Order: sequence, then C-alpha cells, then structure tokens
Amino acid sequence: MEKRVIFKQKLLPYFLIAPQIIITLVFFIWPAGQAVYQSVLQEDAFGLSRNFVGLENFVYIFTDETYLNSIYVTMIFSLSVAIIAMSVSLLLATMADRVIKGATTYKTLIIWPYAVAPAVAGVLWYFLFNPTVGIVASYLKLYGYEWNHSLNGGQAMFLVIITAAWREISYNFLFFLAGLQAIPKPFIEAAAIDGASPLKRFWTITFPLLSPTTFFLLVMNVVYA
Repeated sequence: MEKRVIFKQKLLPYFLIAPQIIITLVFFIWPAGQAVYQSVLQEDAFGLSRNFVGLENFVYIFTDETYLNSIYVTMIFSLSVAIIAMSVSLLLATMADRVIKGATTYKTLIIWPYAVAPAVAGVLWYFLFNPTVGIVASYLKLYGYEWNHSLNGGQAMFLVIITAAWREISYNFLFFLAGLQAIPKPFIEAAAIDGASPLKRFWTITFPLLSPTTFFLLVMNVVYA
C-alpha cells in the first residue's frame, strides 16, 4: 500500500501550483473571457467607442453566406488533411515496422519533411505545381490536363491540402510506429498460426490496439490543419 504524502507546511502545496494557476488565468481564462465580452459589443476601429449589441454579432455572422462558406471550406480542408496524412503515415509505419534492409535510412527519410519550415514547404510545392516551370504541372499538361492553381479554386485547394498533409505525415509516422512497436508480438503470431491473413490480422488486432493513438492523431491533425 502506497504511503500518502503529507506536507508539513500547509501553504507549500498552494505555492507549488500557483505558477500554473497564474499562467492559466493570464494566458487562457482572461483572454477567453475578454473575447466573450467583446463579442457582444460593437466597437469602432480604434476601440474608442463601444455599444452593447447582445447577440446581434452572432446573428450577423451565422446569416452571412461568406462566413458560412468559409466554415465549409475549413471543414473540408481539415478533414482532408487529417485523412490523407493519417492514411499515408499508417501505411508507411506498417511497412517500417517490418524487419527490412535499410530500415534506419527509410525511417530517417520519412521523418525529414517534418523538419522543413512551413514557408519552405509552401514554396517547394508551389514550384512543383507551377504552371510554367513546375515538374508536376508539366507532366499533367503532357497528359492533357491543364493545371493552373492561380485561376482554378479547386486546384488551389488541392495543392494546399497536399502541402499540409505532406508535412503532417512525418509527425503521424512517429506516433504510429511507436504504437505498432508497443503491440505485443505474441498476439500477431498467434493469429498467424491460426491462419489469419495479414489484412485480417491488421484490422482485427493491430488497428483496434492503435485506436488511442489514432484518436489522438485525429484530434491533433484537425487542430493543426
């Protein structure tokens, strides 16, 4: 039975948690409260005059077609990035979990994109799909598909999704690989002896055991996107 820790100084526990409480109040609670307070006000550009308008601001934005469309586009972008990045990273992690020649080099190459700054990644993919000098755009044009994301909103959305998903693959890969290596191997071996195919072993054993990691990455990918 574990012995309960008893502080001799009654104020010591409060001093220990005081920094975290102060940080939470100053950087989270107070800004959130300020945002809620200002959301029911109508202010000028310089904040010199303000009027209480209640819920009129919320009624305005939720009846504005432009705002509603921005929510729709954001949802499409976030879900697309999460699904693509998680699917590809899980596939790569499953391959890396196997004992293959050059596994260390393979893992290193997959992790590298996460070290690339977002601005650099954006420039890289921009030039790959540049309608004039881009390699990918040239191949698409060769097969009869005209690519110009500057004039086509759908193509621009696709390019942004691919760029964001490419950066998230490395992050997801690390967590999926760690989760795969934490799965007890006897479970997989027993299923193999019973005649279960690799695909069945993955969906009935591996993937359910990865559910905590999958849920965590789903939340993080949607938030980051």
